[in-house]
Amino acid sequence: MTGFSVVVPTVGRESLQGCADALASARGPRPARVVVVDDRPAGAGPLPLTAPPGLDLQVVRGPARGPAAARNAGWRAVDTDWVVFVDDDVVVDPRWCEDLAADLGEAGDAVAAVQGRIHVPLPRDRRPTDWERTVAGLATARWITADLAVRRPALATVGGFDQRFHRAYREDADLALRLLDAGYALAEGERRSTHPVRPAPWWVSLRAQAGNADDQLMRRLHGPDWRRRAEAPAGRLPRHVATTAAGLSAVVGALAGRRRYALAFGTLWLAGTAEFAAARLRPGPGTPGEVAAMIATSVLLPPLATAHWLRGLVQARLP
Repeated sequence: MTGFSVVVPTVGRESLQGCADALASARGPRPARVVVVDDRPAGAGPLPLTAPPGLDLQVVRGPARGPAAARNAGWRAVDTDWVVFVDDDVVVDPRWCEDLAADLGEAGDAVAAVQGRIHVPLPRDRRPTDWERTVAGLATARWITADLAVRRPALATVGGFDQRFHRAYREDADLALRLLDAGYALAEGERRSTHPVRPAPWWVSLRAQAGNADDQLMRRLHGPDWRRRAEAPAGRLPRHVATTAAGLSAVVGALAGRRRYALAFGTLWLAGTAEFAAARLRPGPGTPGEVAAMIATSVLLPPLATAHWLRGLVQARLP
C-alpha cells in the first residue's frame, strides 16, 4: 500500500485532542491511518480523545516502556510506504498534509527520512524562561521525532527505534545514525508544525538530567564522535563534574578538620555554582519565581547530572 500513515504516541496529555484536530483539518492528501499509541499503564481509563470527522483514527495499546517502544508499536501497526511520527503536543500547520506530500514526493529512493520544521512560540512581552529556551531548542535540533517521516522499509531494515532509550531523548538521534550507517540519506522538508511550550514544574531542569545517562549509551553505540555525526551540541557536563568534585572535596576536608582545604574547594564550588546560575539567569525574564528556581536548581543540578552520568557509564558497559 502506498501513501503515508501518522503515528502519535501519547501518555494521555490534554494536548492530544488539539493534535488530532489539526491533523484532521490540514489541507492535502489524507493519511491512510492515524495510529494513536496509548502508552499509559494498563487500567488508566479512556484516552481524552474524540476522533475528528474525516480522520481514520485507530488507538492501539503501547507497552508503557517509553516513546521508543510506543513508536515501534505504532509503525508496526501500519502498512504504508511512509510513517510520519508526530508528538501529541504538536499542532501541524493548516497545509501540513499538502506540504508533506511535496516533501515525500521530492525524496529520492536513497532518502529514508524527511524532517519537518518545528516552530516553538515564545512570549513576546518578556524574555523566555530557562524551560522555554530549552523547548525552543527543538526548532534547531536535527532529526527529532516531533515531526519526522520515515520510510517503513527503512525502519524494518534497522529494527525500528532502540527501546533501551526509555525517555523522549536521543532515541531519535540514535535512529538517524543507524539509518545513515545502513547507507540511507536523511533530508529536511518544508512542512511546518508548532510545538507549544507546555507548563512544567520549577524543577523540570533537574528531571531532564537523566539524559546524561542516555548520552553514555549513545557513546557506546556510536563511538566518541557521535555528537558531531548527530549534530548534537555538547552540554556543560564537564563543568558540572568539576563543580561536584569541588563540593565533595570541600565536605571531605571539613569532616577531616582541614579548614584551609575545605575553604579552598568550597570557594571553587561556590564560584562554579554562581557562574552556572548567572549564565541561566542572564537571558531570562528576571521574575522572582524564575530567579528562585534558577538559584535552587543551579545548586542541585551539577551533582544530579554527575550522578546520572556515572549511572550511564555503568549501564552502558553492562551486557
